[in-house]
Amino acid sequence: MKHFYLLPILMFLFANALAQNGGKISGNVVKSGTPAEGVTISLLKAKDSATVKLTVANKEGGYVFENIANGKYLIAVSAVGYHKGFSNFLEVRPDQQAVQLPAINLIPASKSLSDVTVTAKRPLIDQRIDRTIVNVDAAITNIGTSALEVLEKSPGISVDRDGNISLKGKEGVLIMVDGRPTQLSGADLANLLRNMSSNQLDQIEIMTNPPARYDAAGTSGVINIKTKKTSTAGYNGAATATYSQGRYAKTNEGFNFNFRENKINLFSNLSHNYRKGFGTLTIQRKLYDPTTSELTNYFNQRADMKNEGNSYNAKIGADFFVTPKTTLGVVLNGTYSPTLSSNSNTTDISNAAKTVERVTKAIVDNDLDWKNFSTNLNFRTILDKKGKELTSDLDFLTYGNTSGQFMENAYTDVFGNALGKTDTLTGDLPQDIRVYTGRIDYLHPLKKGARFEAGIKTGFVKTDNNAWYDSIQNGAVVHDYSRSNHFIYEENINAAYLNLSGPLSKKWNAQLGLRLENTNATGRQVTTGETFDRHYTQLFPTAYIQYKSNEKNVFTANVGRRVQRPSYGSLNPFIRFIDRYTYSQGNPDLKPSLSNSLEVSHTWKSQITTTVNYTAITDIIDNIIDQKGDEAYRTPANIASLHQFGIAVNANTPLTKWWTSSINVNAFTNHYKGIAGGAAIEFTQFSVLINGTQQFKLSKNTTAEVNGRFVSGRLEGIMKAKATGFVGAGLSQQVLKGKGTLRFTIRDIFYTQKFSSVSRYGNVDFNFQQVGDSRVAALGFTYRFSKGKKIAPVKRTTGSAGEEQDRIGQ
Repeated sequence: MKHFYLLPILMFLFANALAQNGGKISGNVVKSGTPAEGVTISLLKAKDSATVKLTVANKEGGYVFENIANGKYLIAVSAVGYHKGFSNFLEVRPDQQAVQLPAINLIPASKSLSDVTVTAKRPLIDQRIDRTIVNVDAAITNIGTSALEVLEKSPGISVDRDGNISLKGKEGVLIMVDGRPTQLSGADLANLLRNMSSNQLDQIEIMTNPPARYDAAGTSGVINIKTKKTSTAGYNGAATATYSQGRYAKTNEGFNFNFRENKINLFSNLSHNYRKGFGTLTIQRKLYDPTTSELTNYFNQRADMKNEGNSYNAKIGADFFVTPKTTLGVVLNGTYSPTLSSNSNTTDISNAAKTVERVTKAIVDNDLDWKNFSTNLNFRTILDKKGKELTSDLDFLTYGNTSGQFMENAYTDVFGNALGKTDTLTGDLPQDIRVYTGRIDYLHPLKKGARFEAGIKTGFVKTDNNAWYDSIQNGAVVHDYSRSNHFIYEENINAAYLNLSGPLSKKWNAQLGLRLENTNATGRQVTTGETFDRHYTQLFPTAYIQYKSNEKNVFTANVGRRVQRPSYGSLNPFIRFIDRYTYSQGNPDLKPSLSNSLEVSHTWKSQITTTVNYTAITDIIDNIIDQKGDEAYRTPANIASLHQFGIAVNANTPLTKWWTSSINVNAFTNHYKGIAGGAAIEFTQFSVLINGTQQFKLSKNTTAEVNGRFVSGRLEGIMKAKATGFVGAGLSQQVLKGKGTLRFTIRDIFYTQKFSSVSRYGNVDFNFQQVGDSRVAALGFTYRFSKGKKIAPVKRTTGSAGEEQDRIGQ
């Protein structure tokens, strides 16, 4: 990695090498005799009308396309309330690289603006130089699902039985919403995504090696969930309602609204989600004598779990256009999610001869109220006509939950005769997290299409967790000092970055970035007096190079370094019970893990992308299983190093005029080597992940879809999971003259999404099986309304909350 520190020198040399030899196309658009500000301009290839670039007309109705390869093109112009306008065919040649077109005059459509509804069709998958984009509404079967289920269907993404997310077979993913990390991980992140309806989502951005302006967190990359925004002067919005039926009913409703007039833009997104579900978890484990290693007992555990909850989400904001070049904005987000869960658990305990000797029956109830609130203040100004831009963000976030736990255990023999008194344990596990962050970013356009970016950021986080457990003995409440704990964690991360990008020639493009992060963290267990104090500074370089050999073939390579800091919850030494014999516990001794990755890809005709990757991760953080007597607990630890080799093929191909195919295949080998629970481990596993969506245009207003997913046997850290998959289908019908959409979908038709895994190392020998309410039929309706003209969307910053939002909970 020492060679990466030469990156600032390379960036200087790169800046001097930037050149632009492509052509330039310019012109202007008018409507009703006046400049057509804000209309959408598309540059199309003459031979097949494929879109090359998009832009928006400026205040004078003018537009410019630069860095255009030699060839024949066509300009298309679209605006709400007007017929589409086109230019004559044009050609960029070596002897004529600057093409000035005559004005395009738009003709008003016969309908009034209030009667016009625009429903553009976007591809399901869009491949970019540094990211893969999934357009959520392009898949019919996303209706009535949650954000977690949308992610599960996205290329290269896996979701395990606990809702943990991995990318291309690697854990350690930074999850962001609208460019702001969620500040959550583990169970809390899964809870947030399960309660976020797909009707709120616009796009999923998948970045295995994000540019330097992004936080360096996430050893396997960044997933950015973009919510819906609008770009119409006047007002517009949409209302959605969905009813779903699995074993239990589920509903979600959403409403978004945007109003823009003169110097103000107001927007909101409101939603409610009701979910009821079930899960059945069975565990078989063997206990061995720690001295002789002889088998002593078999534990056969079954937990029947039910959960029911509501999620209320609100987002409101405003943009104030102080001048044509300066915008001030404020965004408020809030979520309230009360959830009740119950777990009826039976454990049969057998001797070495498999004869049942004891039975424990437990009831575990959890009452969780989860809340978060965030405020973002943002500023953007254009400094000059060349496009120099300064943006800044201030973010304040607060997350809190109150978690009440009740556990009752009854002990009997195989015939149901009591073997001892029933014991009862109650717990109060509050969590309070506060985050303050700020950032400033500067963009400086260079000559001939190049860009220089720089920025700084600082963030402060404090978590306060005071777990209180009591036992009920003979009707009296007795405080349980052995399980109670009070943990306070404080952290400050300071960062700065440089990024340089642009064309080197007509066929070569490059991007170089360097990010520095300084971390200062302290932790204190108030109950025991244990503390830690850590300070370290790290450099994170990124580099991209792209070669466009011709119109059909593009080659890209990238390399980068990233970090995965422990989540706040995983540092917290709290105990959370599944039953009397099974619980989870945090680990305040965790260290950050570091990853170095290399990817090389080839894209053919913007339809098929093949990527080969190598990733090495040190001190990887994963959950291990350890045992104390007859109790087993799961805890995070720096268990091993990971080396992964992989190849992925993403094909998005229109097979006919009515049939479009999208298939993603990801094959990889993971090799873990290290220490887990005091035992040496070394695991190697070859795995294959396949996602596929087939869309059929049955008529002008009717579309059908079939999708499926298959994941072969794989390693989830040090657990070996067996193959699983599902098939879904959907039908979409446009109604009310295009203003409404009616959709019907079925997910996991054959009820095959069942998780099964094993974990064996040292004296640990576990088998797990889990099923849930995955076969669900949904009926949804969306109504869109709009009155106004299409304009350029407001460019909002990504916020300053950095990785912090992705690290709450465990």
